Amino acid sequence: MAKTPPTRGIRHVALLCADIVAMERFYCDVLGYEVEWRPSAAELYLTRGEDNLALHALAAPRPDVVESKLDHIGLLVSRPEDVDAWAAYLAERRVTVDTSPRTHRDGARSFYARDPEGNRLQFLYHPPISG
Repeated sequence: MAKTPPTRGIRHVALLCADIVAMERFYCDVLGYEVEWRPSAAELYLTRGEDNLALHALAAPRPDVVESKLDHIGLLVSRPEDVDAWAAYLAERRVTVDTSPRTHRDGARSFYARDPEGNRLQFLYHPPISG
């Protein structure tokens, strides 16, 4: 295989949404994303830092869409204490939090929460890449 240039990581995720309005409120009002572009009522592009998140309304079942195998989306933070701050903030907002923050054997610290459609989000401090 030929040597390829390095990537900067996965900075773009696109989610199919049953309720795009609820998803916009969550990602903008709770997580602090901003609307970058709204090409239609069924498409929305959000940004935060170096992230780009696309939300696409799923109006009807699509034969080309198979059940997702997505386990979770990771949101990287700069410090271990940022993980705890996000957990407390989301709990105050009554966001579903699956796990409490914990430190892993490799020094990473994280917890899992859910967006309005059940997608699992990991808030993660990971020493090699968190800065």
